[in-house]
Amino acid sequence: MSERIIHISSGSVTVTAQLADTPTGNAIWNALPITSEVNTWGDEIYFSIPVTIALEPDAAEVVACGDLGYWPNGSAFCIFFGPTPVSRPGEIRPASAVNVFGKVRGDTSVLKQVRPGSRIVVARADT
Repeated sequence: MSERIIHISSGSVTVTAQLADTPTGNAIWNALPITSEVNTWGDEIYFSIPVTIALEPDAAEVVACGDLGYWPNGSAFCIFFGPTPVSRPGEIRPASAVNVFGKVRGDTSVLKQVRPGSRIVVARADT
């Protein structure tokens, strides 16, 4: 399968990410483009999307900076770029396990500029 690159944009902030070849990555790729409203939780952006998929066997309770996660409890697309309110020192911890389905390329610090309630768009890079 060829590289699946997406753009995630909110206001003046745009980041590029690559989706993994996983059931969750495939389901989200097939649902694009998606427009939603931003929520934040510490250094995590999350928003509801029209995708319903169960936790995968390798779901993660601790993620890396730049990881894209799907949180089944809220049908949410999550972007992790720093500690959350439940993180322990030196880790990034979602509220509960997530399917990691992609990774932001480049600098994630720009995501700190994205505000709750703002519009967010996720689209294939080739469109």
